[in-house]
Amino acid sequence: MQLLLGLLWLLAPGSAALEPISLSIAIGAASVLTGYLSYPSFYCGFVECCPGAADRPNTTALKEDLDNKLFGQHLAKDVILKAVTGFRNNPNPKKPLVLSLHGWGGTGKNFVSQFIAKSIHKAGQKSKFVHLFIATLHFPHEHQIQLYKDQLQTWIRGNVSACARSVFVFDEMDKLHPGLIDAIKPFLDYYEQIDGVSYRRAIFIFLSNAGGDLINKAALDFWRSGKDRKQIQLKDLEPLLSVAVFNNKNSGLWHSSLIDRNLIDYFVPFLPLEYKHLKMCIRAEIESGGKKINEAIVDEVANEMTFFPKDEKIYSDKGCKLVQQKLLYYWERL
Repeated sequence: MQLLLGLLWLLAPGSAALEPISLSIAIGAASVLTGYLSYPSFYCGFVECCPGAADRPNTTALKEDLDNKLFGQHLAKDVILKAVTGFRNNPNPKKPLVLSLHGWGGTGKNFVSQFIAKSIHKAGQKSKFVHLFIATLHFPHEHQIQLYKDQLQTWIRGNVSACARSVFVFDEMDKLHPGLIDAIKPFLDYYEQIDGVSYRRAIFIFLSNAGGDLINKAALDFWRSGKDRKQIQLKDLEPLLSVAVFNNKNSGLWHSSLIDRNLIDYFVPFLPLEYKHLKMCIRAEIESGGKKINEAIVDEVANEMTFFPKDEKIYSDKGCKLVQQKLLYYWERL
């Protein structure tokens, strides 16, 4: 930066009478500056660049986020960490990584999509290479599905052309018009290139409440049989989840070729959160606000939440979604 300022001073109008030696210095400085800017590592220190083949995901940060900010989700932690790390360390993936995250609201699906984005691009969801689509915002009208399909294909094609490691997040999949998501099927398939563009290094993440009831039932069955929820394995839920979503008209993946063609790599279940997990969320929210944890207030906030089933009252029916709003009432007491 000092070099650049010096160069600008030398070339300012008041320096019109520069001696030959001064002019030589200015030209030399310009050459050096041009040389620096030609190095990606220097240039990318000032602007965001797409990660190259030599760049590796920040798996340490991903693991820390999953361990410290995601509660009660042993399945999601394990699958996400292995899937993202394995995919990014593969020098020659055969297709993009496609993850479908399922569960009731407030269980951590959005958090996880943010963690993944941040592990690939330092700016996370603020990165120009991370793209978020919200069904009710970006695709509200059923009669415009064909227009949305064309726009979606154009957007993905253009952005992957600009950055092969683009991340696409589709939220509210359960509110997406059936058939719309199939427009991106060619980009998720095992093609080396489509019209000169390779999509094999991109990541696609679907977020949905669809299948949440099935997941909750499985968790409740384990609880009623006296088993620890950590005994639930992915194989207990993933096959049932894929079938349920495929046959659910409100899933966004109803009769989708993405499932039929096995293009979704993982169906990741997010379990309902128990009282103890809710308290973990509350503590984390207090700490993130720079406050000292007050267990009495943690209990008060947790006790304001509603739980299901009606008789046992085991799981928070809103997960951790309302924690931040509830804490505002107590903030001055912290």
